[in-house]
Amino acid sequence: MKTVRFLQPAENEMLEAAFYYEQQSGGLGKDFLNKVQSAVDDIVQHPTRWPKARASIRRRLVHRFPYVIL
Repeated sequence: MKTVRFLQPAENEMLEAAFYYEQQSGGLGKDFLNKVQSAVDDIVQHPTRWPKARASIRRRLVHRFPYVIL
């Protein structure tokens, strides 16, 4: 099983988005982080399920939020 890691700019963007969503509505930031974790778990379990964005990079949408995990 592959190890998941976020590049620092991606992690910063994720945390900034969680903060923003939390400011909009209590609990929404936590829900965002949960949806990201769920998407990551899904990628780990089914790495070839998602469409290719280019060459060997696949693209997985985050449910309910306008974010993509590459």
